Amino acid sequence: MAFDTNQRSLLSDINVTPFVDVMLVLLIVFMVAAPMMVQGVDVSLPKTQHATSLDQVEDPLIVVINSEGGISINETDVSVEGLGEKLSFILENRSSRNVFLRADTSVDYGTVVLVMSEIKRAGVQQLGVVTEPVGSLEDAKRKKSS
Repeated sequence: MAFDTNQRSLLSDINVTPFVDVMLVLLIVFMVAAPMMVQGVDVSLPKTQHATSLDQVEDPLIVVINSEGGISINETDVSVEGLGEKLSFILENRSSRNVFLRADTSVDYGTVVLVMSEIKRAGVQQLGVVTEPVGSLEDAKRKKSS
């Protein structure tokens, strides 16, 4: 606080410029960092013709099997042996006991069945398998090459 020499009283003005500067810097940092936080596992989904879309779940629980056979739950890596235990722990605090499975087309059938049995063993009520409509993959490839 500073003294006014003419009136001998305190001036109570607050300098907000440094505050605004800091807020603008933080805004820029979050704008740059936010797109990097949303990353997924690239999985080549199988194509189906007669798939039905499911109702949107607020916070879906997604188990992913990538092309190397690695398993993750909502982007957290886990082993096949620990999958059932981890899912049981997660499902304890959830009202919805539904899980979606995304498996790469190059993963062998045995691995997919093993993962599905571990998911069911964890007490999952409904297991949805995520697929891609037949036309969408070809359309996307054509758009990329154009």
